[in-house]
Amino acid sequence: MHKSDRFSRAVLRTLLVASACILVGVAPARAGSYEDALSSARLGDTSQLVGLLERGIDPDTVDAQGNTLLILAAREGELATVNALLKHRADPGKRNLAGDSALMLAVLAGHDKVVDRLMKAGAPVNQQGWAALHYAAFEGRLALVEKLLAAGADVNALAPNKSTPLMIAARNGHIDVVRRLLKLPKVDLDLVNDAGLTADDWALQNSNTDIADLIRAERRRRGGTNPSITIEIE
Repeated sequence: MHKSDRFSRAVLRTLLVASACILVGVAPARAGSYEDALSSARLGDTSQLVGLLERGIDPDTVDAQGNTLLILAAREGELATVNALLKHRADPGKRNLAGDSALMLAVLAGHDKVVDRLMKAGAPVNQQGWAALHYAAFEGRLALVEKLLAAGADVNALAPNKSTPLMIAARNGHIDVVRRLLKLPKVDLDLVNDAGLTADDWALQNSNTDIADLIRAERRRRGGTNPSITIEIE
């Protein structure tokens, strides 16, 4: 067969494949689409990601750490990308290998608008292990604590180390968050973590004496008894 004939037939096959893809509304996927999707989610390249989604990339695609496209976008605060993924039915309840969800990482980083969007989409606020309220308490994000509580977050949720949001806020010195949590009748002041420490114990251990005093005053107000022995501060 003449070289020009072979070339003509190759071009014809390419055109036929492209035409078939157009007829069914799909562009042929190219090598590297998986990596492109992950990169687009991280960098907030919404237009490229939407193109990939419309060509058949799974909206719940994960990286080696189990991060979905939505988790990656939420972690970086890429609201437009989060919106696009949710429009394409990405699951807001997925968690990575560390147990983190898109909502949890958005809370941790303080991406308020992304948090609002995920909660509107039905992202769960309660789950086994670490939860969004733990992360809000850890960072002292009072506004997000308020939003999570309004959405039904469990104030006594136990992290893997048995710490509650109150314990974490007390340990990290976030007095405004501690004050807010102490207003909740359901908050348990006497739970202990896996080190045997209550919230006020942990506050004292980290030299947050003002927070320890607040918690102990609330315990007295409730009719409880504060320990007579305090934690030694090294």
